[in-house]
Amino acid sequence: MPSIFTRIINREIPAYIIAEDDTHIAFLDINPLVLGHALVIPKNEVDYLFDLSDEQFSALHLFSKRVASAIKKSVTCSRIATSVIGLEVPHAHIHLIPINSMDDMNFTRPKLSPTPSQMQELAKKINSNLKAV
Repeated sequence: MPSIFTRIINREIPAYIIAEDDTHIAFLDINPLVLGHALVIPKNEVDYLFDLSDEQFSALHLFSKRVASAIKKSVTCSRIATSVIGLEVPHAHIHLIPINSMDDMNFTRPKLSPTPSQMQELAKKINSNLKAV
């Protein structure tokens, strides 16, 4: 059975896609820790990040770097942090999280519930800034 991320890649379920190339896709987390929290994934469904080939692993991180630069240009933050925890979905992924303090990466605190219009506006802004990277 395909993961929820594969279903996003296949456009079977909607997502706020902010970047995509032939082998990767990035989209906003629908229950973000902070606005701009995004997930970056390979289109190839591999459960565990460290099971990716060296080439796939490197390419995913380079793609994440481009996406992180666009997010940083789009939201007010000191840095874009990364997290790889990956237990909730059996599909390798990297969290990109805009931070101003370490607490911004606290996965145990309540998640935000932005409106669809906030998410669409933010996705459009990040995508626009991605083209400038």
